[in-house]
Amino acid sequence: MPRVRRLVNRSIHAVWQWVERAGDVGPGTDLAQRFGTFGEHSCLAFPMATIVNPSAIHVGSGTLIGKYSTLSVGYGPTQEVLPERGLVVGDRCVLGARICITAHESIEIGDDVWFGQDVFVSDASHGYQNPDIPVGLQFGAHQPVRIGSGTWIGHGAMILPGTTIGRNVVVAAGSVVRGVVEDHAVVGGVPARVIRRLEPGQGWVSANGNGELRGLAGIPQ
Repeated sequence: MPRVRRLVNRSIHAVWQWVERAGDVGPGTDLAQRFGTFGEHSCLAFPMATIVNPSAIHVGSGTLIGKYSTLSVGYGPTQEVLPERGLVVGDRCVLGARICITAHESIEIGDDVWFGQDVFVSDASHGYQNPDIPVGLQFGAHQPVRIGSGTWIGHGAMILPGTTIGRNVVVAAGSVVRGVVEDHAVVGGVPARVIRRLEPGQGWVSANGNGELRGLAGIPQ
């Protein structure tokens, strides 16, 4: 590579790294002050994809939200009446790059929740009952979503409207989750089903009763 081109390439990357650092949203920045709450030591990485109605979004302390993320409440920036706490993210969460969380009524994410990349969460979908109306114009019911503290959501998982996920749950990558997931469970698949659950005094037991029994530290017994 010619020396001039190499220098230009190096300069572009240096400038872009500076822009990314300078563009990060943290406490005291203009965008953070538009949020309902934006906790100390939290960071929304730059560049973002879309932030819609931040006044209804609350982010706890020590939480990191990755690049190209979408955080949205309501049906658009012109919506006049919004839920006060449409999207609530707890303390010390890590939400990976390119996540998309769209709340219309209520999505609550507990403390110490980690998302992989490309995770999608929504509390509303589209209807399709009327064959004479385009599906995109048929809005479904609002069904709140809850994700318990200490839970891990794997890469590319989808959390659908009406889902309640308990504490310290593992959701396998690429899973589609709907319904109630009990505390201390491992779920995976499309649709997601329980793979393992924690049985007091036994350890992690396969849901079908087959397979190895794992101790509390994850070591086969």
